Amino acid sequence: MAANELNDLIPMSEWLPGITLERPLIIGGPCSAESAEQVMQTAKEIKALNKVDIFRAGVWKPRTFPNNFEGVGSIGLSWLREVKQKTGLPVATEVGSVQHVYEAIKYGVDLIWIGARTTANPFAMQEIADALKGVNIPVLVKNPLSPDLELWDGGINRIYAAGIRKLGAIHRGFSSWGKTELRNTPHWQIPIELKRLHPNLPIIGDPSHICGNRTMIEEIAQRAMDFSLDGLMIESHCNPDAAWSDAKQQVTPLRLGEILGNLKMKAETTDNPQFNRTLEELRLQIDSFDDQLLSILENRMKIAEKIGMYKKENNISILQSTRWSDIIIKMINKGANKGLSDKFISEIFQSIHEESINHQINITKKKE
Repeated sequence: MAANELNDLIPMSEWLPGITLERPLIIGGPCSAESAEQVMQTAKEIKALNKVDIFRAGVWKPRTFPNNFEGVGSIGLSWLREVKQKTGLPVATEVGSVQHVYEAIKYGVDLIWIGARTTANPFAMQEIADALKGVNIPVLVKNPLSPDLELWDGGINRIYAAGIRKLGAIHRGFSSWGKTELRNTPHWQIPIELKRLHPNLPIIGDPSHICGNRTMIEEIAQRAMDFSLDGLMIESHCNPDAAWSDAKQQVTPLRLGEILGNLKMKAETTDNPQFNRTLEELRLQIDSFDDQLLSILENRMKIAEKIGMYKKENNISILQSTRWSDIIIKMINKGANKGLSDKFISEIFQSIHEESINHQINITKKKE
């Protein structure tokens, strides 16, 4: 199925009645619903902040290992319904199956989201999409665990094809090998590219899952705002240290209020003529350098093709691993002196090298 343009999405400001939306949309609440008392206490404290638009709590929790807490199940939906009745907050939860969809709708859940593990499974996404046909409910799709833009976009498109027009995405970061200070790597360029593909698609940042710890949530939340994401989902628990799941990444409602109060919102545009003129001049310089880069790369590939033919004429293999290793080491050292990171230099020259090899292969094939 080809990707859709998603041009007729309904704006977030029209998703739910009673929400006066000023960017960003804020979704807050515990990772898991644990008891009626815990859910209601957290909801009351969050309501008192007057800064949260939607209350969230997971009732079905996909876990890596069996015998871990996997949520209280459908009974938690009755607790969410009571929160809605007593606080007036719309409520949201995660769904991972057709049965979850039916149960959430039956209990009057206002918004649902689809988790990272489910997004990674096209069969599960299609089943959920089929269950959502004819339903007028906002749906958010989390990115898959792997940094795969097409898989994320494909899941979103399946929900869109089911007729859902109150549709958005959640950026919760991506799994990576090894330990880092963050639980999941943000790879900000991926949600930025998703936004470029679908300018009308709201994207909600999930700093709780990106961080995996409560100490960095404010920093990552601010970064999400700096990248003009449309909202935040932050996990908040009345007693985070006693939480049954993801305790380290949850904050108290009081701390949630502090985080939201400290956010610095930056406008995407301004009417200041001097700013706009200066910005346009700088962008023109960027465009000029980009054109030069393309011309340099074109000429580099022409030299690579000549090298490919010369190797063929002398019966020499195309790949010269020692030469390639020397280039990478040299360029990383030069890049460091120019303020460019090792990772950036390594990735860009890896791509250039692969393209050079392809050009050498293609030119020798044409001459055969």
